[in-house]
Amino acid sequence: MTNFVTLDDFDYKLLARVRLNNLEPARITAEAVGLSESAVLRRLRRLRAEGVIAGDVAVIDPARVEPRIVLHVLVEMNTQDRKVVDAFQRAMKASPEVQGCWDVTGETDYLVTVAVRSMQEYEAFGIREMIPDKGVRAYKSMIVIREVVGFDPARAVLAR
Repeated sequence: MTNFVTLDDFDYKLLARVRLNNLEPARITAEAVGLSESAVLRRLRRLRAEGVIAGDVAVIDPARVEPRIVLHVLVEMNTQDRKVVDAFQRAMKASPEVQGCWDVTGETDYLVTVAVRSMQEYEAFGIREMIPDKGVRAYKSMIVIREVVGFDPARAVLAR
């Protein structure tokens, strides 16, 4: 069970700003949210210590780097045995091709997003990861033709 952290209006304002730009100077953030610079720094330190801010990352624009083929893969497991499921999840976390993996409801057990340089690389991924020995019964692949709405921190707002 997750231990939820109690947040106030200032915390939500801070989180909304750092989601868009975690490199914004504390002085500017303080002016925008109506706190002192020291209060902003103290609150951000607390939010990181409590795990609300789980990390500070750079969002890479895939259009600016080496071309990739992106696929969404629907995975059906042949068992729900905890050891098999845990091993599959560990394999997905360890695979450099996997960009995201979600345990989902419905006919499919997992939705996995994969990025590769070629279909041969995807074939090798499938042979290595999507096999009955890893608990996979079947998988279906959908190749992304074009991104219509991608990750945008401004769209990922916190409900309040």
